[in-house]
Amino acid sequence: MEKNEITVRDADLCAAAQEGMDEFIAVFTNRYLEVLGGALTGENMHMLNGEQISLLAYIMFRDEVMDGGFVQLIHNGYGPFIFENPFAKAMRLMGAHDFSKLVYKGRKLYEKYRDELTRECSDEEFMALFERFSEFDELDDAFVEMEEEVTAALAHYVDEHIDQFATIVKE
Repeated sequence: MEKNEITVRDADLCAAAQEGMDEFIAVFTNRYLEVLGGALTGENMHMLNGEQISLLAYIMFRDEVMDGGFVQLIHNGYGPFIFENPFAKAMRLMGAHDFSKLVYKGRKLYEKYRDELTRECSDEEFMALFERFSEFDELDDAFVEMEEEVTAALAHYVDEHIDQFATIVKE
C-alpha cells in the first residue's frame, strides 16, 4: 500500500461527527491501525504520511497520559516516538500551540530522566516512579485540562485538510 491510499467511508465520518470530536478522529486512527495490522512499527510506518502518523501519535499520547501520565507514557516506551521526533512541531502546525509547548516541556524532563524511567522494574517499582518523578504531575494536570481543546483543534485541522488524512469514499 502506498502512502495516503487509506480510505474511510463518508457515512462513517458523518456518523462519527454527530457523536463528537473523539469519534471523528477515531474513524481515521482506527482505520490506520487496521491497515497497519494493529500497531505502528518501524516496518510499517512507511504506509502512513507525516500527518497520519502525527494524528496516530496524538491518540497514543492522549491514551497513555490520560491513563497514567507522562511517567507511564515514557515507561511504556513511547518516549523516543513522542520526544525524539518532530511531534511537538507537528502539533503546533496543526493548531495545538499550547499542547506543543507542553510536549516540549515534557521533552526536557524526558531527557533528564529517560534512563531511570525506561528501566525494567516490578509493578511496585513502577508505582513508585510516580512519586519519585512528581515533576511530571504539573504536565499531567495541564494536559488533562487542555485535552478536549487539543482534540477539538486536531479534529478541526483534520476536517479542513481531510485529503491529507484519508481518501473519503462514498459507498
